[in-house]
Amino acid sequence: MQIQSISNTLIDTLRQRRQRLAQLIDFPVILWSGNSCPRNFPANVFPFRASSHFLYFAGLPLPNAAIRLEAGKLELFMDDPTPGSALWHGEMPKREEIAAQIGADAAYSKAELESRLEGAATIAVQDPATWTQQSQLLNRWVLPQNQPQGIDLELAKAIIELRLTHDEGALAELRKAAAVTVEAHKAGMAATSGAKIEAEVRAAMEKVIIAHNMTTSYNSIVTVHGEVLHNEKYHHTLKPGDLLLADVGAETEMGWAADVTRTWPVNGKFSSTQRDIYNVVLAAHDACIAKIYPGVEYRDIHLLACTVIAEGLVDLGILRGNAEDLVEMDAHSLFFPHGIGHLLGLDVHDMEDLGDLAGYEQGRKRSDRFGLSYLRLNRPLRMGMLVTIEPGFYQVPAILNDVKLRSRYEQTVNWERLSQFADVRGIRIEDDVLVTQAGREVLTAALPTDASGVEELVNG
Repeated sequence: MQIQSISNTLIDTLRQRRQRLAQLIDFPVILWSGNSCPRNFPANVFPFRASSHFLYFAGLPLPNAAIRLEAGKLELFMDDPTPGSALWHGEMPKREEIAAQIGADAAYSKAELESRLEGAATIAVQDPATWTQQSQLLNRWVLPQNQPQGIDLELAKAIIELRLTHDEGALAELRKAAAVTVEAHKAGMAATSGAKIEAEVRAAMEKVIIAHNMTTSYNSIVTVHGEVLHNEKYHHTLKPGDLLLADVGAETEMGWAADVTRTWPVNGKFSSTQRDIYNVVLAAHDACIAKIYPGVEYRDIHLLACTVIAEGLVDLGILRGNAEDLVEMDAHSLFFPHGIGHLLGLDVHDMEDLGDLAGYEQGRKRSDRFGLSYLRLNRPLRMGMLVTIEPGFYQVPAILNDVKLRSRYEQTVNWERLSQFADVRGIRIEDDVLVTQAGREVLTAALPTDASGVEELVNG
C-alpha cells in the first residue's frame, strides 16, 4: 500500500471536518474503513474501496483501519505491515507515518480499539466481514441494510448535515473528477467511428480515467440499448442509425466522484426523429439547470423536467393533452420513469448507504406515485450542494407493453405516432451542477450538450 502525500491544506480541512462534527454531537465515534473482499479465493480480491464516511474524516483509503473521533480529535487504529508483506507489496509505511500524514492525534494497533469503544456510535460498512466485526465489538447489530438507530442515528444525521454541502477541499477533488470525466466522454465520442462494439468505446473512455490514476465511480454504462437504465453489457455491435448512451464518471484517488451521461449517434448524425427527441430532453436539462438556486426545492426541479418533457412529447404528437395534466396523471413516466438526479460527492449517489435519511428532508417520505417513486433527492437546495441533472427519454418494453399501463394510457398516447420514433431506444443528458450563492455552476460544462456540438465531437 503506497500512501499518497497529503497537503497541509487538506490536513487542515480534515481537522475542520472533525471539529464541525464535534459541534453537532457529544459522544465518541468509531468509523471503520472496511477491507477487500475475495473474488473466489483469499488472495484474489476485488479492488478495495474505503467507506466514504471514513474517508471524509481520515482522508486516505486505508484498508482494515478504524478511526475514533471525539471532541475534534482523531485516533487511528491499524496494524503495521507484517515483515513478509514487503515481498508482495513492497515497503509500506508504518502506522505512525500514516498518522502523521492525516493529522491524527494518536495511533494504536487494531487490537487496542476494543478498549476505546464505550459509548461510541458508528455507521455500518458495506463489506460483510467488517459489519460483522462492528456488530461483535459493539455488542449490537450494525447492519448496512437497516436504518441506524439510537446514537448511530444521531451520528448519521450529523454526518449528513456535514456532507450535504461541500467544503473547498471536497470541491477541489470534485472538479478534478469532473474534468477527467469530460475528457473521457470526448475520447469515447472520437473513438466511436472506428469501433465495432460497445466495449471498444468503453475502453477508450476508461483509458482516459485510468491514465489519470483514477478509477470509475460506478460501473460504466456504454450501450446502444439505452432503454436499459443500468446496462452493464458491452458486446452489442455498433450500427449506423444506433444511438450510443454513455454514462461514465471518474473517481479521484481520494474517492470523490463525477457522473456524466451523453447520448450520440454512432454514425455521427442524428436522424430527424432522434434529434426531435434529443431536443426535448435537452430542453428539460437546460430548464432544470436554469432553475437551480439556493432554497429551490429539488422536487420542483424534477417536476419541471417532467412538464417540459410532456410538453415536448405533446408537440411531437406522441402524447395528447395538457402538459400539467399529463404530469399529474404520470403519463410522462412512460418515457421518463426515474428521478431528475441525486446528490454527488464521495459516492456517485452520495450517502445512499443511509437510504432516504440523506436524500429526504426530515418528515418527508418517498411517494408511491409512478412519476415520483424513484426521486432520490427531496430537499431544498443549499449553497455548496452538488447534484446531477439527468432527464431522459426511454422506450422500455416492460413499461410500454405492460397491459395495465397500456390500458390506463390508451387514449393519452398516440401509439401510431410513437411507432415512428422506433430508432430512439434511450436518450439521457446528465451534468454535475454545484449550487452557488448566485445560482449554479455546471462543473461539466466543457462537454457540449447541443446536438450539433455532439455531432462535431463524434465526427472528429
